[in-house]
Amino acid sequence: MANLKKIFIRLVLSACVLIGLFVVWILFVGLSSVDLEKPTTLTIERGATLSVAATTLADKSIIDDAQSFQLLARFFGMGSDIKAGKYEFKDGVTGFQVLQKIYRGYFAKNRLRIQEGWTFADLRKALNDHDAILHTSTDWSRNKILDYLNITYEHPEGLFFPDTYIFSGGTSDLEMLKIAHKKLNQVLEQEWRERNSNVRFKDPYNALILASIIEKEALLVAEKPIISSVFMNRLKTGMRLQADPTVIYGLGDNFDGDIRYKDLKTDNPYNTYTRNGLPPSPIALPSRSSIHAALNPAETSSLYFVAKGDGSHQFSDNLIDHNSAVKKYQR
Repeated sequence: MANLKKIFIRLVLSACVLIGLFVVWILFVGLSSVDLEKPTTLTIERGATLSVAATTLADKSIIDDAQSFQLLARFFGMGSDIKAGKYEFKDGVTGFQVLQKIYRGYFAKNRLRIQEGWTFADLRKALNDHDAILHTSTDWSRNKILDYLNITYEHPEGLFFPDTYIFSGGTSDLEMLKIAHKKLNQVLEQEWRERNSNVRFKDPYNALILASIIEKEALLVAEKPIISSVFMNRLKTGMRLQADPTVIYGLGDNFDGDIRYKDLKTDNPYNTYTRNGLPPSPIALPSRSSIHAALNPAETSSLYFVAKGDGSHQFSDNLIDHNSAVKKYQR
């Protein structure tokens, strides 16, 4: 019995030593740091397992050994919930710090510039091209996207605010669209509340449509209220808007860089040379200054404008003066 007792004690002590050595080794793995010449970013794809994530980290030299890292994660119960996204790691990062980042989702901060004047197609391309964004709606139709975002308009054009957005890696394209749409609604609602009382749009959406046309016509912010007044004067008098950017938008992929006479005469819902009033939807993403101009036009009697070639325009009250301006600046 005494010998059995001694054997049992030895086994227990041996097990304790082994467990102690394992804990020391785990702590060594967790506290060991790596040398990186410069900050390194990598993306853990959605659905990646701990094994795949560890291999990705090892391939980028963020950790020394994938197998050891997996044991570290499982020992601390962090191996089953790896967060997909883009991460940044700096020189001296330890195994514990790496594990904390990918378990808690401490993503790298990223920027997306949504440019005023973009179409919805431009916006979707920017989202698809951004490597820190999770691409969940790449193959979705525009109607499916609108339904997901609970947008009741038939067309997504112009419904997302152009701005610089800072976000964490791993944010989805749909979440970015939701944020930009919410910002657009906030800006539009504020500008609508503070609009000129003489402006007679039936709802903010019509103001957004005009704002998108102003955005495409005006290069100088100072001219936007004047261009707005031209279009408002035309609408009041029953004159067609005759805005080239709407024709270009209506041509879609058929536009080759030049507007021809036949294009102005070819009818479609966006041809404001052939149809009265506003087109059925915005034609681009309008900036706040364009929305403000649509709701606060300058007080002018101008009905025409022509580009001077330096970014500014010559405004005219009648067709005779306009034709003279066209002859001066366009021929």
